[in-house]
Amino acid sequence: MTAHRHRELSVGEVAARSGLAVSAIHFYEAKGLIRSRRNAGNQRRFNRDVLRRVAIIKVAQRTGISLAEIRDAFDTLPEFHSPTAADWQRLSASWRRALDERITRLTRLRDQLDHCIGCGCLSMNDCPLRNPEDELAERGTGPQLLDPD
Repeated sequence: MTAHRHRELSVGEVAARSGLAVSAIHFYEAKGLIRSRRNAGNQRRFNRDVLRRVAIIKVAQRTGISLAEIRDAFDTLPEFHSPTAADWQRLSASWRRALDERITRLTRLRDQLDHCIGCGCLSMNDCPLRNPEDELAERGTGPQLLDPD
């Protein structure tokens, strides 16, 4: 049993265990999110920690975290180290602020969607309700009320 737990996985095994296509595994590797080594037959072999990393990638992507942000977070982990519960707590805490800001923007967009598009509309010079005399044009282009950053 111990030998089985330490056995490396082929790309097909990683795909089958993770529920992803082989092409997705190759893509994540090309983006620097996961790593493999080549065996004597020039085939990719992955350490088993890749399964937990792929699971984290899938969860993070569902929440809208970019692949670049995921890679940056993974760069803080030791190489070929299976992320622990403590690692996950640290990674998720680092993403919480960005997620909270995204939720705030989406809530603002949802609440204003029926009434106004934040005066980012190019078909109006001014909006008597939200932007009299096109005052928001001084702040720049786009929907200034919806994304005030």
